[in-house]
Amino acid sequence: MRQYDYYVYMLRCNDGSYYTSITNSVVRRLWQHQNGINPDCYTFSRRPVELVYSAWFTNVFEAIHWEKQIKRWSRKKKEALIRGEWQKIQECAKRRTPFPKYNQSMSP
Repeated sequence: MRQYDYYVYMLRCNDGSYYTSITNSVVRRLWQHQNGINPDCYTFSRRPVELVYSAWFTNVFEAIHWEKQIKRWSRKKKEALIRGEWQKIQECAKRRTPFPKYNQSMSP
C-alpha cells in the first residue's frame, strides 16, 4: 500500500490574518495562493501570503484533526505555534476567568 504525505500549513496574509489548510504539496499550494489561481479563495484578496507553519503527516485523518484544532485556536495561540513555543500554547489553553462560585442563596 502506497504511503502519502499530508501537510497542515498556515499562511500569514497581507492583512495580518492567518489561513490554515491541508495539502499533499506545500510548495504547489503556496504557489497557487501567491498567484491567485482561485479568485474565490480566502487568500486571493489578501496576497502576498507567507508560509509561517507546516506539519507533516502520513495519516490523513490525523492531519485533518490537527488542521481543525488549529482553526479553533485564538490568534495568540496560533502565533505561539508559529514560534514553536509549546509552553505558551499550554498557557493560552488555560481558562482565564474562574467559574462563578456556587451561591447557596440561589434556588436551583
